Amino acid sequence: MTAWTPPLRDTLFVIEQVLELDTLRHLPAFEALDSDTLAAIVGEAGRFCAEVVAPLNADADRIGCTRHPDGSVTTPPGFPEAYRQLVEAGWITLTQPEEFGGQGMPHVLGSVIEEYLNSASAGFMMYPGILPGAVATVQSSGSEAIKQAYLPQMVSGEWLATMALTEAHCGTDLGLMRTRAVPRGDGSYGLSGEKIFISGGDHDLTENIVHLVLARLPDAPAGSRGISLFLVPKILPETGARNAVSCGSIEHKMGLHGSATCVLNFDDATGWLLGEAHGGLAAMFIMMNAARLAVGVQGLAHAEHAYQRAAAYALDRRQGRGAGTRTDPAAAADPLVVHPDVRRMLMDARAFAEGFRALVAWAALQIDLSHALEDKAERRAADAMAAFLTPVIKAYGTDRGFESAVAMQQVLGGHGYVTEWGIEQIVRDARIAMIYEGANGVQALDLAGRKLAKDGGAVAERFFALVEADAAQAPDAVGRPLLEALAEARGAAGWLIANAGADPDNLGAGSYAFLELVGLVAVGWMWARMAAIAARDADDPFMAAKLVTARHYAEQSLPLAGTLRRRVEAGAGNLMALPAGQFLRD
Repeated sequence: MTAWTPPLRDTLFVIEQVLELDTLRHLPAFEALDSDTLAAIVGEAGRFCAEVVAPLNADADRIGCTRHPDGSVTTPPGFPEAYRQLVEAGWITLTQPEEFGGQGMPHVLGSVIEEYLNSASAGFMMYPGILPGAVATVQSSGSEAIKQAYLPQMVSGEWLATMALTEAHCGTDLGLMRTRAVPRGDGSYGLSGEKIFISGGDHDLTENIVHLVLARLPDAPAGSRGISLFLVPKILPETGARNAVSCGSIEHKMGLHGSATCVLNFDDATGWLLGEAHGGLAAMFIMMNAARLAVGVQGLAHAEHAYQRAAAYALDRRQGRGAGTRTDPAAAADPLVVHPDVRRMLMDARAFAEGFRALVAWAALQIDLSHALEDKAERRAADAMAAFLTPVIKAYGTDRGFESAVAMQQVLGGHGYVTEWGIEQIVRDARIAMIYEGANGVQALDLAGRKLAKDGGAVAERFFALVEADAAQAPDAVGRPLLEALAEARGAAGWLIANAGADPDNLGAGSYAFLELVGLVAVGWMWARMAAIAARDADDPFMAAKLVTARHYAEQSLPLAGTLRRRVEAGAGNLMALPAGQFLRD
């Protein structure tokens, strides 16, 4: 059965025509990216992921990782060699800072590599996936000595990294953590405690692993204001000795078996403070926000991979006769693809994946522009737009990515439920993305409570204005439904701002539906932009398919906006009415 193929033309369409990257070549970060260079980078990335990484995926799921009696961990067969090739090919350094040996390419291209690697093998991508955020955190918060000692090896991929936050009693509420860091008087600290759910906590891909660890100093105030961030290496570079950090166990998980999700024990391990004492949460948010965007890309990758498998199956599998459309009147049965309900599922997944790919790339471009633009106000505006969309990309992307994978499993029927067809692995791998790096409900609160409420909706309104302008340029069959959905989103935003003060629970009660509404409109916005481009060249089969898919999204997805607004405006009254004890059955 056909597995995953890199969607090269769709990627280049987004980068070159939707984002118009060629118009940015006056900026240093983009000057080398002519059409031929972009095509070469994207094409080679796709080839590498399809030929080197994708063949490892099924065995990685079946075999998983192994913890040995000495606490060391080995990854599935082929992972160390594939990682070595990833480093040698330069994919690790592509978007990393040139100051420390990176290539300094735009984050837009990094998002392409992230998608392709996640589609090829999500378990494999869990190891290098956290590295860009870790580099940014050390670069922002580390002393000059720390940066010189660690960043060249991290940027090159010689060393990988982790983000060690969670403890058994403490997930989202990091203020409850107990891991301690005691000053030693020589500038280092001794860290003691246990962290759980640490992706890539130990492995055999690199000799050293740089753990970024949240812990408390002895004089730390209670709650999240008392958290500090520390760099704790697996191997101490100064001596080559093993640090007092070890893998106590590997979590037994529903999916992502190729990723070593470890319990890490810190037994007076040597570490160094990053940033200010008690300022660890702010420093860690650099890494967390990068991770949240990367997890949203995972949602895209799961949807795309599952769609490709389901589409191939629907074209090949013969079941029943089409009520209207038939491929061969003399045949005993038609391919599944002639049945409208099968097409509904396929088109829903296709419309999400292609629209969300464009949204991810647009958000990545805002991050690039927040660093590359000359005008300070324009840089701030780009940064604010990326921040506004970060919780949307993380939560809406992973919700719809998982939903798409499940729907594509449905297309395969019973074959979707058995291992050898590959799609049940995608469903299992996709499920965690809705949970880690801040559960999606937390992302919704971030959007409604911080990004919307803190400035009275000013950034949201700038976003809505961009949508409105592009909707007006789109074909009417796409632009009109988008404007109707936009009106619902504006109304819901206004209701949240007006009613959060009257009852703080209104914000929490309506936040998830609001995030879904913003995500729905944001993907619709990308379809408006793509439809306007496709309409200029509708004789091209690729562009004609874009118009069909855009109209499907407008007809089948955008009408949900009214329902989502009503859910926002239902408020908290009835939701909070049931006494807590009555959630337990008598």
